[in-house]
Amino acid sequence: MAENQLRVFTQVHTVAEPADWNCSDIAYLVRYNLHYFDDLVAANHHQRLAWQQNLVRRWIEENPPLVGVGWEPYPLSLRIVNWIKWHCENHTLDPTALHSLAVQVRALVPLLEYHLLANHLLANAKALVFAGIFFGQEEGDRWLELGLRILDQQLDEQILADGGHFELSPMYHSIILEDVLDLINLARTAPDLPAVQSRLEYWKSVASRMLSWLTIMCHPDQQISFFNDAAFGVACEPLELMDYAGRLELALPTPPGNGVTHLAESGYVRIQTDNYVALLDLAQVGPAYQPGHAHADTLSFELSLFGQRTIVNSGTSIYAPGELREFQRSTAAHSTVEVNNADSSEVWGSFRVARRATPQLHSIDDSADEITVVGSHNGYRFLRPPITHVRTWTFGSNKISIYDALEGGYQTAKARFILHPQITANQTNRLTLSVGEQTILCDTESTAIVPCEYFPEFEVAQPSTGIVRTFQNGASQLTLEW
Repeated sequence: MAENQLRVFTQVHTVAEPADWNCSDIAYLVRYNLHYFDDLVAANHHQRLAWQQNLVRRWIEENPPLVGVGWEPYPLSLRIVNWIKWHCENHTLDPTALHSLAVQVRALVPLLEYHLLANHLLANAKALVFAGIFFGQEEGDRWLELGLRILDQQLDEQILADGGHFELSPMYHSIILEDVLDLINLARTAPDLPAVQSRLEYWKSVASRMLSWLTIMCHPDQQISFFNDAAFGVACEPLELMDYAGRLELALPTPPGNGVTHLAESGYVRIQTDNYVALLDLAQVGPAYQPGHAHADTLSFELSLFGQRTIVNSGTSIYAPGELREFQRSTAAHSTVEVNNADSSEVWGSFRVARRATPQLHSIDDSADEITVVGSHNGYRFLRPPITHVRTWTFGSNKISIYDALEGGYQTAKARFILHPQITANQTNRLTLSVGEQTILCDTESTAIVPCEYFPEFEVAQPSTGIVRTFQNGASQLTLEW
């Protein structure tokens, strides 16, 4: 990487002049990332020490206090932690940088994101705890006390009993899990601080539950599933988090076995056999007071067959307002049912939800030969006439069926099943899917193969295909067998 260049997602950005830190020509999320300084703790960061020192110096000179994106509370929080980690490992912050770091913490305190809450407020609190321990003395002790008080309330609020983070995004769950692991690691450096040590066992119990949840919500490729805002390449990968937890001497979760795993508080169901893993979304749109990262994905699901992602949700590649962001949050971008071209929950803007679906899990029947899961939602109750969507998944040893019923009149209805880009769909006498070396047979009645897009990372779009089934007499069924 050249001296004045930074890579964010897929693009290399030149930051040669002071104005480049806040260039309005690039997306707001990218501008945020320019100020995080994640490279200070990235893989092989030691190889770029001189480059990093120069970047820190330039940031201080070119970003005066309270001017620009870098002084907003979220980038402040992430940068504070990254600078402290970097200095503790390399002793690389000179007196000017240490002074700037203290100024940044002072700037953060009155900007804490109580208006956003959720993952942002946790990031603020983590930064205060890191800074409080790092600086110490009277001012540092106040930062530490405030950060710990926020963490006490917010971890209890945000981490559900089954271990899931309440924004119900496997990506943000992974980010928060790393935060908790960092706090546990930090506590090891502060054995003489009772306020920290008294919370250590609680943090460990939170991390343990979160590790278990993450394991359940991963595909056989050991990567996260795509529910709500989720993409690869933002959070640490699950295996990296497991490795980190192991180095902290935390007990690692037992991998989920065959059968049903129900995450009751989160609302997800995992079905596993020797041949497949299915992840079913019967989750609330949430949290109720901050659903900014929610999608209209109720009763969607993802399916891996023979270790290969097969049916997926589309993913997330953008946060900027516009048609693409609206589409990626829409029902049409997920493997579920769309009625009258409407969304099951009214997602709008980049991070807003109006009227939303309320899902209901009716039953999980785990018999000797097959597993049946029945759920419904009322997200289309505002249509005229109102409509309820009922979905029944039936899982056998070599057969999966998805039966959808609509209770109430409708004009148009589509059951959409988005295929992973590595899956090939062919339709001659019968619809077939090529999954590695396996051929999956599908019924063809009222079925069409359509072009789709898959968004596995920010700024990445891949062509894929999808199966769309139209409804006959209020019902549709897709059967996969092999």
